[in-house]
Amino acid sequence: MFLTELKTHIRRAQLKSVLSVNKELILLYWKIGKDILTNQETLGWGAKDIDQLSQDLRTEFPDMKGFSVRNLKYMQAFAAAYPEEEFVQQVAAQLPWFHLCVIITRIKDTEERLFYLKKTIEHGWSRNILVHQIESGLHLREGTSTTNFALTLPPPQSDLAHQTLKDPYIFDFLTLSEEVQEMDLENALISHIQDFFLELGVGFAYLGRQYHLSIGDQDFYLDLLFYHTKLHCYVVIELKAHEFKPEYAGKLNFYLSAVDDLIRQDGDNPTIGILLCREKNKAIAEYVLRDIQKPMGVSEYQLTRALSEELKGRLPCVEEIEKVIEEVEITTSVVPKCSIEIKAFNSGEMSKKENSPDNHSPDQT
Repeated sequence: MFLTELKTHIRRAQLKSVLSVNKELILLYWKIGKDILTNQETLGWGAKDIDQLSQDLRTEFPDMKGFSVRNLKYMQAFAAAYPEEEFVQQVAAQLPWFHLCVIITRIKDTEERLFYLKKTIEHGWSRNILVHQIESGLHLREGTSTTNFALTLPPPQSDLAHQTLKDPYIFDFLTLSEEVQEMDLENALISHIQDFFLELGVGFAYLGRQYHLSIGDQDFYLDLLFYHTKLHCYVVIELKAHEFKPEYAGKLNFYLSAVDDLIRQDGDNPTIGILLCREKNKAIAEYVLRDIQKPMGVSEYQLTRALSEELKGRLPCVEEIEKVIEEVEITTSVVPKCSIEIKAFNSGEMSKKENSPDNHSPDQT
């Protein structure tokens, strides 16, 4: 017991130390970027001046990395994106440097940048997950599902539940044809459970597939049953291989009543249902859900990622991403090589390989 508590205290101290050093590093980079911007405005600095600054800093601080021309330009872009030092200290400095580089180079809109910055802090996304969420256009999909939560759940739970759902869900990690059947889709999702959890979002705890309920001497089977640790409720997900039909909501409503009666415990909020359909007519879905008494949402799913033309134009190709990763230099002499493990979702931890220092050397800030 004593040793366990001591280890916990040591790890907390290590984490605080790394975060403190990271904050100082981010502030240093921001101030350098701010100075570059000031000199550009007052002295007419150009590319050659940044080249010279890089050379001078490398000569003066030979044991420090992070002063390449490319990284100085990232600092400049960082300071331009976040001109207020208070915001940098309180918010931006909570992220590793390369996470910030990803956000400021891939996203131009201020509100969109803030969305991904806050989400990364909230959920502890790795760099790879952050890139994935940007590429999938999470800010356009989150909280867009057709639901009746405002009518069936009290605030603020209704707002939180609405933000929990996406539309569409993207299952591009599955190698399935467009004509997939419901059982094939269910099997594939469970065999790729970690990717499935990533797309569902934080808080979902998996309880079972084809979950058996015995009602009136008859057997019924829920496609997927989860418990949501933030909403404090059971979540029933029904998979449909075709376009949404009104009768689907009636069957799910029956399942929700059964779960509330047979499984739900004291302290649990009302069970939520999610219908995942290949397609949906939003107007029909809204009419159907209007008079349903149980909280329910209807979303589409896609087996391939369909990005908007605007988003496509903002995303670099794979070769460009790899080149940036290779060339970005981060200060390693200041920050100890320490891996910070953060659970991405309640159902399990990210793989050790993804969180290893070797796999995330640009993130060690």
